[in-house]
Amino acid sequence: MKAKMMVADEIISVENLSYTYMSGNSYALYDINLKIHRGEFVVIMGPSGCGKSTLLYTFNGIIPHLFRGKMSGRVIVDGIDTKQSSISKLSQIVGMVFQNPETQIVASTVIEEVAFGPENLNLSIEEIRARVEESLAISRLSGKRDFSTASLSGGEKQALAIASVLALKPKVLALDEPTSMLDPAGAALVSSIIGELNKKLGMTVIAVDHRVEWAVNVADRLIIMDEGKIVIDDKPSNVFKRFDLVRKIGFRPPQVTELFYKLRDNGFSVNDFPITVEEAEGLVRWVLDD
Repeated sequence: MKAKMMVADEIISVENLSYTYMSGNSYALYDINLKIHRGEFVVIMGPSGCGKSTLLYTFNGIIPHLFRGKMSGRVIVDGIDTKQSSISKLSQIVGMVFQNPETQIVASTVIEEVAFGPENLNLSIEEIRARVEESLAISRLSGKRDFSTASLSGGEKQALAIASVLALKPKVLALDEPTSMLDPAGAALVSSIIGELNKKLGMTVIAVDHRVEWAVNVADRLIIMDEGKIVIDDKPSNVFKRFDLVRKIGFRPPQVTELFYKLRDNGFSVNDFPITVEEAEGLVRWVLDD
């Protein structure tokens, strides 16, 4: 688990947010209050249909500007009320990467794709070139700048989607299940890019993801949702100590944590619940040496 000093100021503040889709009869989000600080790595998790992606879409104005519905409360991003700003402006603060990179790629070559956003901002040629080179390097695509976008692997296409977002110089990277459609190699590529952006460059990262073993190793905070509400918001090491609530939600803990849950169920005296194999090994060694 990484340790990192948090900067105190907020980049996103959600106040009493509720939302119902136009076609829905029930709340997709209900009375959400949340603050995310600059430089944090936050992973939002929970059962299918719990509101994870809906919450993410409020951060850059997709909700309420693109997806229509009834929204109450406020979402403030870098001091801007999302209701009062356009998606195009908000996309320069919160860059969104979706589950399927095919939905984001619009150009025929890698370099054209990364340059597309900066060109539409009417930046100078020098600035566009600088942003493109930086984004390609971070996304491990410098050697494929002239490749057809159709020729890329799934992981490379998602890396390209990230590069095109980074070229807009956002302060926050928001990702909606970025590896769910990828093979293990592609998932590893995308995960390494995301990790570098947060750890080395200090970018705020918010990811909706189902990979709990990955999340507990990278996240500063886990936000667990259920039925449109935030039910747990804590450090990963604390989240799975609340085993009764985790089980009630139906949210899968890390496999090693589930093992210690079962030990407790079977009468063993278990006072701690490790979230990584390394933590479990340390506990076992401590017991054996005691």
